[in-house]
Amino acid sequence: MILACLVMATVILWALFPSACTQWSGTEGIAGAQRLSPQAGHWLGTDQLGRDVYARIVWGASYSLSSAFVAVALGLVVGTSLGLVAGALGGRADGVVMRIVDVLLSIPGLLLALSIIILLGFGTIHAAIAVGITSVANFARLSRSEVARVRYSDYVEAAYGSGGTFLSVLWRHILPNSLTPVLAFSAIQFGNAILAISTLSFLGYGAPPPTPEWGLMIAEGRNYISTAWWLTIFPGITVIAVVLAANRISHAFSGDRR
Repeated sequence: MILACLVMATVILWALFPSACTQWSGTEGIAGAQRLSPQAGHWLGTDQLGRDVYARIVWGASYSLSSAFVAVALGLVVGTSLGLVAGALGGRADGVVMRIVDVLLSIPGLLLALSIIILLGFGTIHAAIAVGITSVANFARLSRSEVARVRYSDYVEAAYGSGGTFLSVLWRHILPNSLTPVLAFSAIQFGNAILAISTLSFLGYGAPPPTPEWGLMIAEGRNYISTAWWLTIFPGITVIAVVLAANRISHAFSGDRR
């Protein structure tokens, strides 16, 4: 848990204060420093254009984290709202919402994200929106199950018995008591969003060059894997570390001590 928090704290520090964490630019190359192996002055080496790999990872943290935040926020707000409506109203509303959720869940996430990007256009924000839409169904299903469980609790029935209206009980009792698992799930989705956005950038549907986005860095370095392994290995390790850290923090937040 401590290691996971350190990883996330480091990445957040990179995203907020990149210029304080490295002296090099994330987009401008250094003359005569093409494809240098890891060494003093360039801890993680340089790429084919002489750009410091560590600097590009640091500057790319803001793109990856902000995109993942947008994706999770979109899925959380829209999915929780749909689940709240379905679980609280029940009946026909529940049936309609859950059928929409079933349709979304039946489509592979990557395929759905690619389809949305084709409609919206390429770019970091569009990739984040596409990943967020793919997570709406998971948030809606979890939210709906939690709301349906809390809806029939004794304290909710007591709130209705004491004269509470539907909207007041929904806002003061049902929603707050059903959010904890949803928020814990959003931490897992944060790691998954980083992985999904990196995958889209790797495939060429995300951030355009020369943006120092982690998935794009891996894609640009794959042509040099035999001669400059550090171009793909270090960005890849960064993505894996952040995803694992986010998942570990989520398990701790939800009370999972496995």
